Amino acid sequence: MKKILVLIIVVGLMLGFSAKFVWAQDYAPKVKEAMKLLKDKLNALGTPSLQGGFLYFGTIDMNGNFDIVDEIEDAMGCTATVFMKKGDGFVRISTNVMKEGHRAIGTKLAEDSPAMASIKIGEAYYGPADILGFKYETGYEPIKNAAGEIIGVYYVGYKL
Repeated sequence: MKKILVLIIVVGLMLGFSAKFVWAQDYAPKVKEAMKLLKDKLNALGTPSLQGGFLYFGTIDMNGNFDIVDEIEDAMGCTATVFMKKGDGFVRISTNVMKEGHRAIGTKLAEDSPAMASIKIGEAYYGPADILGFKYETGYEPIKNAAGEIIGVYYVGYKL
């Protein structure tokens, strides 16, 4: 009887793991599609630049501007954020990620985030990440200015 119970538990754990793995894989194309939409909408505004502590796309200041991240949420059903480079890190300046009932403006991309190492060398990260205590299937890509310097981060994610 114990062996059967152990077998049922092991199989249940394996099925749960594989279902979660498949679910995360199912989100991968949606994450890429949402990222493309976010980048297309922002880059249509113009070249990104940092000016006086603000992140611009063309002449549009993105600090506290939620129009595009909310459009992404409406169109794709995911969270979206624009991070601005500040010191050695990145701070949320436009987001629909919520923290304690409010937009998580001013919170940082965690140093221990799996995305951080990729972003710092100018590469994208796609995969699971913890965002303010919740698991998401995510995409992060660096925002670069006209000179090719990393000045921010595009983010999209689906809560798991």
